[in-house]
Amino acid sequence: MGIVRVLVDGYSLLHHWPELAPGQARHSFHARDALVAVLTQYQDSSGTPVTVIFDGGGAPPDTPKNETAKGGVEVLFSKKGQTADQIIERVAHLMKPYGEMLAVTNDYSERETVISLGGSACSCENFMEMLDDTVGDMQVGVAEHNKRERKGYKRVD
Repeated sequence: MGIVRVLVDGYSLLHHWPELAPGQARHSFHARDALVAVLTQYQDSSGTPVTVIFDGGGAPPDTPKNETAKGGVEVLFSKKGQTADQIIERVAHLMKPYGEMLAVTNDYSERETVISLGGSACSCENFMEMLDDTVGDMQVGVAEHNKRERKGYKRVD
């Protein structure tokens, strides 16, 4: 059975991806927005739903509530006194009857917990490689499709 959902520990991935939103604080809106944009490309390329969870307990007052753009990546913020890890563990447990889910975090104990709950887990670095491969394949496919489409039209001068 394939992966039915990818759960991303948002701040864990942001802290291990300094090239994403360079010069922006890792807890800033700009860094989160850049991450969601990249995850949306991955979701579109892979066809696997993605949920990104941010620790929201100490978030500034202007931090948005949980949101999901139509057909986009689900964005969740944990409540005060709750961590992204706790949400990931709960979802891993609840998703077990539907198939395997993949947790993305650099927290080793969190990865082990998710695996013990029947899910899969990978490090942020491994996921970044998967993301590059998947999105890169989509971009090559789109370029090839566009090339074939252009050949079907004759230029009229």
